[in-house]
Amino acid sequence: MSLASKTFLRASTIRAISTQCVCIRQRALASSATSQLLKTGLYDFHVSHGAKMVPFAGYSMPLAYGDVGAVSSHNHVRTKVGLFDVGHMVQSNFTGPSATEFLEWLTPSALSSLDNFSSTLSVLLNDKGGILDDLIICKHSNDAFYVVTNAGRRTEDLAWFEQKIQEWNSNSAKSSKGKVEMKVMEDWGLVALQGPEAARCLQQHVKDDLTKLLFGQSLYAEVAGVKCHIARGGYTGEDGFEISIPPQDTVKITDLLTNPASGSHAQLTGLGARDSLRLEAGMCLYGHDLNEDITPVEAGLSWVVAKSRRQPGAFIGSETILQQLKDGPTKRRVGFVVEDAPAREGAKIFAANSQEEIGVVTSGIPSPTLSQNIAMGYVQSGHHKKGTEVLIDVRKKLRKATVKTMPFVPTKYWKGPE
Repeated sequence: MSLASKTFLRASTIRAISTQCVCIRQRALASSATSQLLKTGLYDFHVSHGAKMVPFAGYSMPLAYGDVGAVSSHNHVRTKVGLFDVGHMVQSNFTGPSATEFLEWLTPSALSSLDNFSSTLSVLLNDKGGILDDLIICKHSNDAFYVVTNAGRRTEDLAWFEQKIQEWNSNSAKSSKGKVEMKVMEDWGLVALQGPEAARCLQQHVKDDLTKLLFGQSLYAEVAGVKCHIARGGYTGEDGFEISIPPQDTVKITDLLTNPASGSHAQLTGLGARDSLRLEAGMCLYGHDLNEDITPVEAGLSWVVAKSRRQPGAFIGSETILQQLKDGPTKRRVGFVVEDAPAREGAKIFAANSQEEIGVVTSGIPSPTLSQNIAMGYVQSGHHKKGTEVLIDVRKKLRKATVKTMPFVPTKYWKGPE
């Protein structure tokens, strides 16, 4: 590719990512216009650091900081380290003698065989197998779990948990080992340190050897003298950590991790870069790529349905899930590379040979890392195989696109020394 072409692609990507940031802001404003916005414990910290605050999932959250653009922030995370405020997420503790069995009733995960201080991505399912929310479950012991759910589903999730806990605890057969309790960790901070230099940045302030903490594992450790819960993982495809911080220390720890005076430090990063990073990593955003009418099998998340759990009645929604695992779903989530112009959420997808409508785009961006237009969406089964050519309606013009496997950018999770 010529230098002129590369320059044009980069300029196009910057313009398109800027448009994506505007779209995020417009969607957020539309969804939050009638409600009072909540604030994380870092709100004043963000404002003091020049953040552009926008409504998101019921909270006022940073879109970007100062004159640092979304593309620059995105690239900084891919090459160095960025810090995201994810304190709007709902952190909860589930405890009790039958906590494992209870959460295995709500989700298709094999929590009984999960090692202590290990975590898994999972899904809450309704009776029809639709996804109520995606969540991270970290097992501390058979009777203690740390769970993180989406802020945008807070009301629905908490009502669901309350209802199901009442059902569980009132059923002597289900709760024969003992009752389950749930406690929301209100006002606790949660920050995500992401990028190839994340471990170096955090190790300066932690005595524990982080090289021994692998992807999907967690521990309690002191960060500058403050006891925090540290989980290795994240939402970007890079190595990183999600750090749960006591309310009174959230600003202190965040300032420490982002202050140039502290040595290796992270760059504050907002929602604009977070969206492009997660899509390059092939990760779903609830309310866009997932909803109550989509099953994990359709979403390409069959792996969250543990093989040891695939029996009728083993979990809520099992009948639909087991049927789809046997017969295959009618639609599937796939990735695309789109020619000429980026496809946005809601763009219709057509078969290349017949121009029959076969699906819809759920997320799309110009990839800063690849300098290509990438997207994900759902297509009818049969059109989902890698290399399949389709047409996507972008700005009232059918653009050529090709089905690609995800992630678009290889993940770099820390799984130990090579």
